[in-house]
Amino acid sequence: MENLMIAATERSPEVEFDFAAGRLSLKGESYPEDASTVFGPIFAALERFLEQVEGRDVRFDFNLIYFNSSSAKALMNMFQLLDGAAERGVKIEVNWFYAPDDETMQEFGEDFSEDLEHVTFNLVATGD
Repeated sequence: MENLMIAATERSPEVEFDFAAGRLSLKGESYPEDASTVFGPIFAALERFLEQVEGRDVRFDFNLIYFNSSSAKALMNMFQLLDGAAERGVKIEVNWFYAPDDETMQEFGEDFSEDLEHVTFNLVATGD
């Protein structure tokens, strides 16, 4: 499967999906005017990957410094896809990075983690 690499824009995050290595990441800010345009290709690639991944560990790093409500909905949908794959036996680890002084992003990570039953979810305070 071909990797998905999308450069960050002023309003959308950097996407680095290295499917062969099982390493996925979103980084930056996410407040696009049309979330479906930004997240559509990401969901499509993630769904295809999760349908065929077997015998590999998957790590998904979320290093977002800001996102809006439509991005939060997209993230929740992404977490549900990951949790569903983990329920089927795929070992998935999510790392939610946040600055130590950013209580809002820490709380978002805590909230997202509460909805996941099968994914290993790590809250990671960065040194920045």
